[in-house]
Amino acid sequence: MTAVLTKPRPIRLKGRSYLALTLTPELPLEDWLIRLDELAALSAGFFLRRPVVLDIEGLELDRAELRDLVGKLSGRGVRIMGIEGARASMLGSDLPPAMSGGRSTADVEPPAAEPLPEPVALESVVHSDPAPGKPVPSIIVTQPVRSGQSLFFPEGDVTIVGSVASGAEIVAGGSIHVYGTLRGRALAGTMGNASARIFCSRLEAELLAIDGFYKTAEDMEPELRGKAVQIWLEGETFKVGSIA
Repeated sequence: MTAVLTKPRPIRLKGRSYLALTLTPELPLEDWLIRLDELAALSAGFFLRRPVVLDIEGLELDRAELRDLVGKLSGRGVRIMGIEGARASMLGSDLPPAMSGGRSTADVEPPAAEPLPEPVALESVVHSDPAPGKPVPSIIVTQPVRSGQSLFFPEGDVTIVGSVASGAEIVAGGSIHVYGTLRGRALAGTMGNASARIFCSRLEAELLAIDGFYKTAEDMEPELRGKAVQIWLEGETFKVGSIA
C-alpha cells in the first residue's frame, strides 16, 4: 500500500499599503502634548481607530523618554503602529517597531475649530425607565439638536425626536436613533460597543462612526442620501439597510 503525502498549502504573503497619520513631536514634550490635546478636543474620537506613525527624526530622546511618550499617547487613545527615525538601540519588544520609507500623501485635515458647543437643554432630555432588574441606560431628546451643539452620553442609547443640524454632534456609548434628518455627526458605540447601530429618518450625515470605525459623507453611497436607513457593523465593514 502506497501512502500519499500531500503538501499543505503554502502561506500567502501579500503586500498592502495603508494610509497612516504621522505625528512629529516637538520639545518640550509636555507643551506639545497640551497642543495635541487641544487638537483632539475639537472633534471627539479624532484619533480613534486611526493608525499613527511617530516620527522622532532629529529629536533628542532616550529610550525611557520614548517609552514614556508612547505610553502617554496610548493613554490618549492614539495608537502608535510604528516609530520612524529611532535608533535601533532605542527600540525593543515593549515599543512599536521601526518604520521607514513611507511615502508622503496629502495632509490630513485636522478638526476644524467650531463654536463652543451649547448644552442641550435639560428639560429636553428624558431618561427612559429601565426594565426591573435589567437597567438599560438611555436618554430621549425632545427637540432638534442645533448646529454647534454636542450631546455626549457614553452610558447607552440616545434618541433624538427631531433633526440633527449640520455642525452638531451626537456621541453615544450605545445606539443612536434620529426621528428626523441627520445632517451632523453621529458616533455610536464609542465605549467599545460594536453591536451599536445608527437609525435615522433621513440620512444627510457629515460623518458616521460605530465603535471607532468612520464613514464620511464622501464615502457614503449617493443612493442612500435622503433615505430612512439603519447602519451597523459586520466585522470592520459598514452595512446599511432601509427602514422605510
